[in-house]
Amino acid sequence: MHIYRRILKKVETSFFLFGLRGTGKSTWCREHYGQAMWVNLLDESIYQELLADPALFGLKLATLERGSWVVVDEVQRLPSLLNAVHRFIEERGLRFVLTGSSTRKLKRAGVNLLAGRAIPKYLFPFTPWELESDFDIYKTLQLGALPIVLANPDPLAALKAYVQLYLKEEIQSEALVRNLPGFARFLPIAALFNASVCNMTSMSRDAGIGRSTVSDYFSILEDTHMGFFLPGFEPELRVRERASPKWMWADPGLVRTLKKKFGPIQDEEKGTLFESWLIATVRAWNSYQNEPWHTMAYWASLEAKDIEVDLILEGETGITAVEIKASERFRPEMLKGLRTIAALKRVKHRVLVYLGSHELQTEDGIRVLPVATFLQRISEFV
Repeated sequence: MHIYRRILKKVETSFFLFGLRGTGKSTWCREHYGQAMWVNLLDESIYQELLADPALFGLKLATLERGSWVVVDEVQRLPSLLNAVHRFIEERGLRFVLTGSSTRKLKRAGVNLLAGRAIPKYLFPFTPWELESDFDIYKTLQLGALPIVLANPDPLAALKAYVQLYLKEEIQSEALVRNLPGFARFLPIAALFNASVCNMTSMSRDAGIGRSTVSDYFSILEDTHMGFFLPGFEPELRVRERASPKWMWADPGLVRTLKKKFGPIQDEEKGTLFESWLIATVRAWNSYQNEPWHTMAYWASLEAKDIEVDLILEGETGITAVEIKASERFRPEMLKGLRTIAALKRVKHRVLVYLGSHELQTEDGIRVLPVATFLQRISEFV
């Protein structure tokens, strides 16, 4: 497999590195911190040794020179180690990379998250800026962009195995849920609600689990970086807004695998796959650039269900409103939401991103951009 250069830059102070399984966190760490002392908690012998005697971790750290680097891989498996990490940052100036595919156990244990002494960073599936000439939007919508999947000569088999591994290693072995069959039933139902406001009552009924359990299961998906909620934007316009959040899966390959769709992209799924992928991609870029946009949301009118803007990006200099259309042809009626939101204060850019190849601009200043062009020029919209 071609080695793609990740956007995430080397960090010089202690930090957490979070991201869903298979995004290449360990590979990235070996590239940038190859001389560090390595504690791999996925190695069962190391895990069992430190579980039985956590003090061994401190004894190993005590042998290092001041300022040395230490990588603790999958730190959520032993959250108690963070107490020693805190002490050695303070007393010996050691620097730590603390990787994790889940924040669930760290939050649940109420452990010391180092009081700001280790900043959070995130690694995402491959982005078009990293894949460069190998990026193909239709291939990405079909298979996703997880490094562990793209590295496999049979990506479809890798995706199927990934979902099973997620259930076994992330959910079952870490005891994140009591009812594993219920969680397994929930996943394909959640896949149906990609890029949509979730009807928790309907999902509860379909999965045969309680409504509060559905909400908790979404929290698990968030904590294991499988997806995220995009909140509703609430500006001061004269129309009432719909504020319920939309659920976005982190990778289109996961969505299709959970829905057992493995062939070419069908027209009925293209729209939500493209929308969630582009929003997740913009979110990744924003994270890698230290979040020039402090708010990401969508906007929808409560009165007119067909008036909506898929992505609102708000930063210090203003707001960029983005409409996302999985169409290769531009039609003027696609601009209804962007024209409605023009009345909002601080709107600086209005952009329609689509799968076509022509760059256009309307008389009232809306830019119509092919997806590749939008991503090449994304920094212009900050």
